[in-house]
Amino acid sequence: MQIIRQFGWVYYVGEKADQLDDHKCGKWMYYFGDVEFAEKICKAAVENNVVTESKHSDAPEGVCCFYSNGDDIEANKKTIQFFLDNNLIRKTKTGRLYNISFKFDDQTRAGEYGELFQSDIKLDRFLDLATGKWKV
Repeated sequence: MQIIRQFGWVYYVGEKADQLDDHKCGKWMYYFGDVEFAEKICKAAVENNVVTESKHSDAPEGVCCFYSNGDDIEANKKTIQFFLDNNLIRKTKTGRLYNISFKFDDQTRAGEYGELFQSDIKLDRFLDLATGKWKV
């Protein structure tokens, strides 16, 4: 695994990162308040072959990104399971999982943020948000 620090980000790059397709690649995101935890979780995701690449912002608070191709169902399920195993998906007051989104890098490059961002892939495609049970 290669660790690269540049432009406010810390990247963890595995040997198979070249399998990510520029126009199919995207990320599941986790917003953190502890950069040491972010380092640990991003590194673990690559070391344990959950994803081939991850990154986090180098600020004390920020975002972690866990990359896969959007059309790779098994890779997305593996990432979601990692999120579940590490309590990276917040829950509502009623105990339901938040319906987090997968964001394609093309959307990021196009400047789709906030209200401009519409996700084609959300957690509820894979899991029942109330029970946490797999649909696919």
